[in-house]
Amino acid sequence: MIILCYRSPFLRRTLISNKKNNDGILAHIKLSDISPEIFQIILKYIYGGIIFFNEQETLEILKVLIAADKLHLQELVDYLQKYLIENKVELMKQNFGLVYQTNPDTWTDDDYEMMKNTLQPCLPLIRFFSLSSEEFAQKVRPYKKLLGRQLYENLLNSYLDPNIEPSDNILLPRYKNVDGVIDSKIVNLNIVSLVSRWVDKIDIKSKFAYTRELYLSYKFNLLLRGSQDGFTPKRFHELCDNISHTITFIKVRGTEEIIGGYNPLIWKSLNNEYGETKDSFIFSFKSKDNFKVPILSHVNPKDINGALFYHTRSGPTFGRDLYIGVKGVDSDEYHRNYCRKYRYEKEIRNTEDLFSIEDYEVFQIVKS
Repeated sequence: MIILCYRSPFLRRTLISNKKNNDGILAHIKLSDISPEIFQIILKYIYGGIIFFNEQETLEILKVLIAADKLHLQELVDYLQKYLIENKVELMKQNFGLVYQTNPDTWTDDDYEMMKNTLQPCLPLIRFFSLSSEEFAQKVRPYKKLLGRQLYENLLNSYLDPNIEPSDNILLPRYKNVDGVIDSKIVNLNIVSLVSRWVDKIDIKSKFAYTRELYLSYKFNLLLRGSQDGFTPKRFHELCDNISHTITFIKVRGTEEIIGGYNPLIWKSLNNEYGETKDSFIFSFKSKDNFKVPILSHVNPKDINGALFYHTRSGPTFGRDLYIGVKGVDSDEYHRNYCRKYRYEKEIRNTEDLFSIEDYEVFQIVKS
């Protein structure tokens, strides 16, 4: 106790103010902004006068410096500042927020104007709508004066009501860890993210969830691409039969529409038989880049015994709600393709007319 009081003016002042009439009760000092690991380093310095850092622990130096400044260990502060300036310039650049901490509540209007002018080229590039509510509260709200009023109102409203569409042009989430997720000519990662959520039955509380974070929980392994493997039922069954957990994407010729479905079971070369599952679904998107208002249709609970349709003359077919096939032999190209509400909850197209396929892809999904 004596050594602590002698070496640290902060601790000396705190201990004296908490002293309880010499009744032997230990004082309780809260240092919530100093981690136990950093305080152990400080204690070793206070009692032994020695401090040592491994090369791998350079970030700890900044944290120790902040703690030493709080505890008024001026000798240690001077030493660490000199050490950092002489040896760790790059470290300070990478962790400038730790080196130079300021409170925006104390900024003047001139300070805000200067900072706003400095950041002006950068602000449009920030993906504000991808931030979590915690990040928004801690890292954006204190600096709201730097943002345009409309942008800040849009941000605030999006956290208060996730179903309000932002009126500003927004940058979509960055693609993180996307190597090997999918090789597709038809869909992008935003569509992949939505379909992956549907497979995992994640409740999407906001219809604008795509502005937040991509959900890439699966790798999509390509089994078939029509433009390279052909557009025949025979080729489909050769490449896709007996493989479970497949997703089909179909691009409709002349409309840019993307339709498809998820089959948790396997495809089979049978004749006019059905597959039973409650977990399949079909879907549609306006286009590759217009994915904001998709249609998702689950199989009706009373019709799960007809969720999938197997025939040697059809490709990936979901009930009769999404059908692609041929009238002739299985080596003919698809020419009998349509969507009709039958066993699934919703129509995924606004017409029952036959359509032509520009391209289609079948993937097996594997948890990543």
